[in-house]
Amino acid sequence: MFASPRTPTGSSRRPLGTPVSRISTAGRKSVVPSSTPGSTFFSPVRRSSLPARGTPSRSGQHSTVGEALNYDVQTFGVSLPVKVMEALTVAEDDDQLSAKLDQTGWCWMVCLERLLVWKTRQSQVTKLSVCKELQLPPSDFRYFADLVAVNSSGETTTAQSMTLLAATSEGTVRYWPSLAQEASYTELSIDFGGSLCNFVTAIKGGGFVLSSTKNQLVRLIPDSSGRIYHRVLQQGHGVLSGLGRRVSSLFGILSPALDVTLQCVLWDGESGCLYTLTSSSVNKWEVDETSERQIFSWESSRILKEHITDAIWGSERDYDVIKQRISIRFLDLQLIKKGLVILAAAWHLEDSPCLTYYCLITVQDEGYNMSDDLTIEVIRHSPSFQSEDEVECRFLCPESSSQAAFLYGEDFVFACSTGTGRGSLPQEAIAFSSPGDGILGAGCCMQLPVFFSRNSGLVAITAKENASILPEDVEESILSSVAEGGPQGSVWEPSVKMEMVSWEDKARLLKNAFLQFSRKDSLTAQQIVEELFPSAMDLQADVELDRAVSRIGLDLIDDYPASDPRWAESVPDEAAGFSHTSLILLHQLEDKMKAHSFYMDFLNQTGLLTQLGTSTVRDMPMATRFLLCEHAEKLSAAIVLKNYHSKLPELLNDVILKALKKINADIPDNLTAADVFFRQASQIDLVFECLLEKEEKVLKEKMVESVEWGQIVVDVNNILKDMLQAAVQHRQSILSLYGIGEHSEKDPEYIPWTASCGPRGVRPVIMQQHEIVLKRVYPQADSALRNILLEQLVALLDCFLDGYVSQLKSLDRQNAQERYDELEMEYTQKRSELLSPLLTLGQYQWAASLAEKYCDFDILVQLCDQTDNQSRLQRYMTKFADQNFSDFLFRWYIEKGKRGKLLSQPVAQHSQLAGFLQSHEHLSWLHEVNIQDYEKAHLTLQALASLESRYFAKKKTLLGLCKLAALASDMHDNVLQEAVDGISEQEQFLLYQETLPKHLLEKKGFAREMMPVLSASQLIELYVCEENERANEYDFKKALDLLDYIHEEEEIDVDELKLEIFCKALQRDRWSSSDGQDDPVEAAKDSLFVKLLQKLLKEDILLKEFLPHVNDLLQCNKLEGLNSDPYFEFVLRANYEHYVQGQA
Repeated sequence: MFASPRTPTGSSRRPLGTPVSRISTAGRKSVVPSSTPGSTFFSPVRRSSLPARGTPSRSGQHSTVGEALNYDVQTFGVSLPVKVMEALTVAEDDDQLSAKLDQTGWCWMVCLERLLVWKTRQSQVTKLSVCKELQLPPSDFRYFADLVAVNSSGETTTAQSMTLLAATSEGTVRYWPSLAQEASYTELSIDFGGSLCNFVTAIKGGGFVLSSTKNQLVRLIPDSSGRIYHRVLQQGHGVLSGLGRRVSSLFGILSPALDVTLQCVLWDGESGCLYTLTSSSVNKWEVDETSERQIFSWESSRILKEHITDAIWGSERDYDVIKQRISIRFLDLQLIKKGLVILAAAWHLEDSPCLTYYCLITVQDEGYNMSDDLTIEVIRHSPSFQSEDEVECRFLCPESSSQAAFLYGEDFVFACSTGTGRGSLPQEAIAFSSPGDGILGAGCCMQLPVFFSRNSGLVAITAKENASILPEDVEESILSSVAEGGPQGSVWEPSVKMEMVSWEDKARLLKNAFLQFSRKDSLTAQQIVEELFPSAMDLQADVELDRAVSRIGLDLIDDYPASDPRWAESVPDEAAGFSHTSLILLHQLEDKMKAHSFYMDFLNQTGLLTQLGTSTVRDMPMATRFLLCEHAEKLSAAIVLKNYHSKLPELLNDVILKALKKINADIPDNLTAADVFFRQASQIDLVFECLLEKEEKVLKEKMVESVEWGQIVVDVNNILKDMLQAAVQHRQSILSLYGIGEHSEKDPEYIPWTASCGPRGVRPVIMQQHEIVLKRVYPQADSALRNILLEQLVALLDCFLDGYVSQLKSLDRQNAQERYDELEMEYTQKRSELLSPLLTLGQYQWAASLAEKYCDFDILVQLCDQTDNQSRLQRYMTKFADQNFSDFLFRWYIEKGKRGKLLSQPVAQHSQLAGFLQSHEHLSWLHEVNIQDYEKAHLTLQALASLESRYFAKKKTLLGLCKLAALASDMHDNVLQEAVDGISEQEQFLLYQETLPKHLLEKKGFAREMMPVLSASQLIELYVCEENERANEYDFKKALDLLDYIHEEEEIDVDELKLEIFCKALQRDRWSSSDGQDDPVEAAKDSLFVKLLQKLLKEDILLKEFLPHVNDLLQCNKLEGLNSDPYFEFVLRANYEHYVQGQA
């Protein structure tokens, strides 16, 4: 029997700052250790009377060649050549044979000093392969197939065009220019200074690379005559080698050490790059026709050790002690489209039993360095550790676009996945352990993994068509739930009328379609789906589809582990039946994640995903596809929480009990609170509120000086942060799958569960934690604790603000503009509330990191202003130019009264400032003066002065500045004179207001410095009003002069107003008697009216034309009775006659 650890997908523990894209923790230590072929494995058996599938059920048993359960093991190509079969027949059991297969189909086998070379063929009708027998150079060491390589001297792969190079461990090289001429070869010797050769690798141009165990590389270059030249590949001269060892170590790039062991050499023909894997590093060279250049040396041992250790032992309670004693060995290297795949083995000698864990690490080559993101897949193959010398294993990745991988040793092949896709292939060991059998070598040909079996020859391994991609326990559970009820026993029949089927039964039938899909029977699955939910659905069918799809998704993440005997009496009869056989909580969660991934593939490929509408979530509508994403996010968060549960059991056991009490969940005697809580992953967010309650309790009960007082906040922060980050990262990593970001007009507002509000919402939790950290803990903490708290808090705020962004994006459409504006205002307010305290504390870098990400320009401007950092401010202007950061900054300066800073912008910002100031003319003239554009400043000031009516003093100042700008400009003399004259005319008008009597202004309640700009008619009224008791002929003359400033658009009758002015002048004197004088002219000579006439005469004004007619004056009702006084009429007419006729 054969057993192996589980291999579900999912994320493992991620330390703060670890840039790991995904780690599969399948190989974490299990209560049931894996073993090599021949060991015994006890697996829980699901209680079901139904068969799992038509093919044999997947168990832990090994198979002989050709009897694999999930894979077909078939002969590859035609029969082996006679010479090869004879060599295999006569070889002794202890003869160390080895073989290799090239992707061109050429094979070779090393049998002692003999080298047999042939090309395999796929068709029996093709002419039988001709086997070439070559003699290897003499050696005192064992011969290896790895020390042989073939290459092509042309575009064909015939024996005539194929070249071959073989080497011995000592460095003797023998080169055949053509396989068609076995007797013609060239020989030379390469000295590696005592190191043994271990690989020959074919590269471009018909050349080869010979390598030693100490990572020394020599390029062998044949010419057309059959001679071969060589040169050493220089190491430590990459593009970053000049940085020095200390600096380059920051990038994981170091010069090669002398004590390394070379494990693998890999040639990538497409990019022209050569890779080597050593015991401590991955190295890369660019190779062209004439030169080689080392690009980098990536210190894989240092960088990967923590990730590998964490993926396997991360959930152990004494992990911090264990990780210092882990041994890791790098074994092999392959290249796929997702990046370089490294095979590593790890073991901990103090484990009992001590197992060897194999894992595949995928990391992307970014050209001149390796990516920080990596994927670790821990393989189920974990045999007992014997000695380090026996930790030998290699692997193949036959298709660069696939995640299929095949590990192999001397007597087994283990099929698995690299973990770079959402699903995975069935993991299974295939034994080559029958008497006399074993694997002599392997290679990839026609995108197939091909192995050279001593007994069976060349065999290829492919996945069976009916091998389900679901874990066997999930598949069996689906079968059980489908059989529980429904129409016709839930066996689908096309004759069933769908309108007669309830949505619950449709859900069961949909599970059946999912099962068929997982078995790669896509045709049947599609047929069931189309019958259940045709594309042209009515409203009722649409609702049923959403209910069925969301119910199945919920059942997947809330499944009961019915195979756990402790749950046997606790699983309700109506349970959905996606039960898992794993007894370990973490594995149950990871299996649920894998099943959810397959479920999404099913919905996508059957077209159901695009037909989904909405579901009700937290009493609000939500697109059903987003609800499915929420299920996966909660699983991601649950996995993180379970890892913390292993590290902080005392804290989280108490918290979990609180959460279960809130929902009145019963805990059976034979189960733990964790069993019950983690089973229902959809309720995982209950833990947030309970964490804060526990935190509050500790903060009240413990002394501030105690370790527990600060540690509880750190622990709660870490749990909240990592759970939310895991959810958000999952959402962002597969946006296209769920259609997040592709909101239609019909989609309701999207509120992620990580942004939920209400009493148990995530947003209130983060707001409360923000207050606890900054107001209660931070002031009491030392510098080290403060740094930790701030880093954690910023991560929490990042999740908080990201939720608002997702919500706003869902409303960014025409029909939701009002709601969008409302939410944006709320978002802006909350963002400011959360980030402003960071500025107050002087934590500028943390504040900047969030403000930059979420475009909080107010925080960024405040930050730059407080630190007087103009260079950062200029960087923001450039970075956020398309979001009008400059306009925001300029407005901020205006609102804060910082006009000096506004107008002292560098030259680079002058054009932006000028554009902004177009709508702020009261400031734009200052900028124009600053850049010496006086003519434009003159025009701006002129416009401002013409519009100014509120303050007389300001208008006067603007006119003065306007004149100065005109005089300083380069305007032509005529234009300048015209401009100056126009300004002088306006200043002359203002002079009338400026010379208003002081006592009059006081009576009218005017303060000269705050007076508004008065019109001509208003000034006339002031000059002639009764309150101007001291008015004389000069005041009335000003009133008459102001008539010239009354414009037609004011709709005032100038003649009528002039008549009124003279009436007011007449009313200033008494006209009742002549005071004993008979001469009317003499009698009126001291009157204001006559003095006004005399002033007009002095200024040469023609009275006959200027004065109103005397009859008009006498008939004007403004005289209030004087016009009925005969004496007044006599005097008035006499004076009119005297002065008017006298002027003539």
